[in-house]
Amino acid sequence: MTHTPIIPILIPLIAAFSILITKRYGFKVGQTISLLSIIALIFVSIFTLIDITSTEEVLVYKLGNWEAPFGIVLVLDSLSILMVSITSLLAFGALWYAISEKIDKEGVHFHSLFQLQIFGLNGAFLTGDIFNLFVFFEILLLASYSLLLHGKAEGRTKAGLHYVIINLIGSTLFLFAVGTLYGILGTLNIADMAYKVSLLDSENISVVAAAGLLLLVVFGLKSAMFPLYLWLPSAYGKTSAPVAALFAIMTKVGLYAIIRVHGTIFGENAGELAYYYIPWVLNIGLITLTLATFGVLASKEIRNQVAYLVLTSVSILLIAIGINSQDALGGAIYYMIHSTFLAAGFFLVADVILKARTTGYFDKQMPIFKEAIIIGALFFIFAVAVAGLPPLSGFFGKIMILSASLEHTHTAIILSVVLISSLLIIIALSKSGSAIFYDTTLDVEPLDEYKLSKSTLASIFFLFLFAPLLVIFANPITEFTNTIAANLFDTSKYITTVINIEEVIK
Repeated sequence: MTHTPIIPILIPLIAAFSILITKRYGFKVGQTISLLSIIALIFVSIFTLIDITSTEEVLVYKLGNWEAPFGIVLVLDSLSILMVSITSLLAFGALWYAISEKIDKEGVHFHSLFQLQIFGLNGAFLTGDIFNLFVFFEILLLASYSLLLHGKAEGRTKAGLHYVIINLIGSTLFLFAVGTLYGILGTLNIADMAYKVSLLDSENISVVAAAGLLLLVVFGLKSAMFPLYLWLPSAYGKTSAPVAALFAIMTKVGLYAIIRVHGTIFGENAGELAYYYIPWVLNIGLITLTLATFGVLASKEIRNQVAYLVLTSVSILLIAIGINSQDALGGAIYYMIHSTFLAAGFFLVADVILKARTTGYFDKQMPIFKEAIIIGALFFIFAVAVAGLPPLSGFFGKIMILSASLEHTHTAIILSVVLISSLLIIIALSKSGSAIFYDTTLDVEPLDEYKLSKSTLASIFFLFLFAPLLVIFANPITEFTNTIAANLFDTSKYITTVINIEEVIK
């Protein structure tokens, strides 16, 4: 287990350079390397997840063998390896679809960029200090800029430009926040920062609080919370389907950063700054959910609607974090698993509908298309899952979060907003399904006949499969997510494993 924390980072990095080096041997070689690396990453992450779950260890990898907080460290615990596992499984489904539909051939460097995206994501989940979180953010954003523009489609360049500009602004604010925190605390190691904040002088509290809120703005931009969410619908709605599917984990990076960075540094031992950011997260989550629901209702195109559905899932997770209880956080982790896979799969379903129907707009009547029954069935099961209807996992995740909210002072508004939003989403998806599959015409001839291949269908079912699995194995999974939540609230083990507190005091 000595080198385990760095393996999920090395696999996609080596794969990315290998694909570039072997480019001369043909596209098929790079395609094979990309697929094999994702499969290897799945095995490594799943086996590590099982081992970490049984031992509840926190593994620290010291790059250059330098002790924290002076050296760069990677920290692997149950939450970080869970996020790496979700990323690897999600990447496999997206890559499978891209190869099946030949979307990967629309650009020369698709597979190398895809691997660099995974490299950046895994690094962000495993890093133990804020500066390297910034570095991995930039790596995954650079890869995502190019992946967003992969292929040719109307509006993709404009959406990409907005995406680049807003994230460059976020990166600048990130550096301001990091510089301020380093100036006051003298460290950027997350565990060491938590220790230093617990000993903070009263004269520096307001400065650290302001820097922490600035950092929250940056993470909020990454997770697309109000008012920084306007880039998401256009970016996710315009890019290619497998890239949008992979991007389903991108917003979760921002949420993970809030949980990991703010939850550790400004946790229960932070004195006057303990959980001071929580009211902001809760209120913004409620506002974001309200506006995202209106976006789902107002959408006129299937991909844009799915993008707003991603935003609603982000909002529910923000609300769960804002409730600030162990049960709510356990439910949030469960719902995060559900929402990531189902949102990714729904993007693929939307792409299939677009190709079969030749348009994704609801107000355009089209003739009934080939294989409408099976595609309609796909739309139905994903709509049920995403809307949070029983018996699928979305229902269980929402129930866990809403149950935890019953002890909160703002129970009424949380229940009202979440339940009304769920009802309106059901209405919106029912309307969309009716427009696509029932409001047909015989006056227009389809442009071409799209055939849904077995491989494409299998890749979509692979992502949907996690919805029933989360229900079938709900008891052990919720026990696992509750254990993670307990460890996140009691950060002492994380902090003492990463840094030697006695040595720091000396």
